[in-house]
Amino acid sequence: MAARAPQQVDVQLDTGITLPEFGALHIGASVWLPPSPERARALLLCLPGGNMNRRYFDLRPPAPDDGDLSYSFAAQMSARGFIVAALDHLGLGSSSKPEDGWQLTTEVLVDADIAATTELLARLHSGRLTAALPALPDLFSIGVGHSMGAMLTVLQQHRARQHRALALLGFSTRGLPEYAPPQLKDADPHRARALIPDVARKLFRMPYPVIHSANGSGNNAELFGSKKAEAAGIAALKSATDCLLPIPATLSMLPGNVAAEAAELDVPIFLGIGARDMVGIPQQVPAAFTGSTDITLNVLPETGHSHFLFPARAQLFERLAAWGGMIERAVD
Repeated sequence: MAARAPQQVDVQLDTGITLPEFGALHIGASVWLPPSPERARALLLCLPGGNMNRRYFDLRPPAPDDGDLSYSFAAQMSARGFIVAALDHLGLGSSSKPEDGWQLTTEVLVDADIAATTELLARLHSGRLTAALPALPDLFSIGVGHSMGAMLTVLQQHRARQHRALALLGFSTRGLPEYAPPQLKDADPHRARALIPDVARKLFRMPYPVIHSANGSGNNAELFGSKKAEAAGIAALKSATDCLLPIPATLSMLPGNVAAEAAELDVPIFLGIGARDMVGIPQQVPAAFTGSTDITLNVLPETGHSHFLFPARAQLFERLAAWGGMIERAVD
């Protein structure tokens, strides 16, 4: 589907969290509106993965390909009638960045995302987002997360039950055993969580590390793309690349990371996984979501971890839009 650049509204959202020696924390967010926003039924609330800020959901290649919107999740999904929003995790993008980044635990991030989601929905429900948009009192949210952002989406939903459905991209509860430090590989996931902050400090040493490609190119292609990623997409990804948050990143490596919470989710779940992803065998991923009676698995051929960089992204956008439409009809 051809898409036009959607209207974008950038906002700062209050988290209600105050940290010692820093003060109040805020979340930076962007909202993209569809051509007829007054008719929108669902908000896609997006959380990026590790090493990424919210621009991951609005990838724009540099010139001469800067008019190519095919990599932009925001442009593609808003063109299909959804309001799309993406949040910067605390410490990244335009969100608050305390000097002591070790205070940004997984629990703090989830609390902040819950508060930011609540405020954003309140603004949309009451017509306070922008003068161009009327009140949308019946708008509901679908949580969308990629990689570590999907893990945080699972935790947010388990704690607050804010979303009517979840779309989890490039994620499984197997963790990343190939990257996990030895003390986490065979640990009981529940007990191991208490070890995460100390392990993260030893593993990353600094609160906001920048992860570079093994070849020094800076595009992280081997981590987020693979050699089959499109060049324009890899170039676009550079603007979304940020520092890493060590504590949630370490949790995401833990085998069985959020398996307990995932098993208790009872909303419809869409799983988008690349055939060359980092999640293990794609067909085994749905088994973690035993509490949901409505699970959709979409395996993207010849696709690595950052799905939007690959030709199969067109398939993902179409399938996800059709699934979102079914969620909208089910809510009626």
